[in-house]
Amino acid sequence: MKKGKKEGRYIRLCAQIEDLLVKSPDQTARMSTIAAVLIHKMEYFFWCGFYRVDGQRLIVGPYQGPPACQILEGRGVCLAAVQQNQTIVVPDVHQFPGHIACDSRSLSEIVVPVRNAQGEVIAVLDVDSKEINSFDETDAHYLEKIVALLKD
Repeated sequence: MKKGKKEGRYIRLCAQIEDLLVKSPDQTARMSTIAAVLIHKMEYFFWCGFYRVDGQRLIVGPYQGPPACQILEGRGVCLAAVQQNQTIVVPDVHQFPGHIACDSRSLSEIVVPVRNAQGEVIAVLDVDSKEINSFDETDAHYLEKIVALLKD
């Protein structure tokens, strides 16, 4: 998707998601809504969902797509995003040391930390694509804006 078209779509999605999220104070419902909207509106998203921080591991939360790894421990892009407290874009998952392949069809990935009102990482938004190099700074910028809507 071309940058201008992608940015325009994200601008519309941010407004749509913000309107939908005001209808529920429940964090799980809000995460479910985000995952559903994104997977259905962004055609290059193959898997889209959340992993919740549980000590030194991550447990799958609301998601859309094929079955997910239930628990992530010790390595992987999602844990790296939590540990580094930043968004990670992986153009080719086969080049990321310690990548966890929950589905072999996933070829690129972006992971965005979800922070609570105190700034602590409580979860991550994980998005996979079946194409190499699907994600860029536009995805990072707008997905960060979307997960910021989850703050209490």
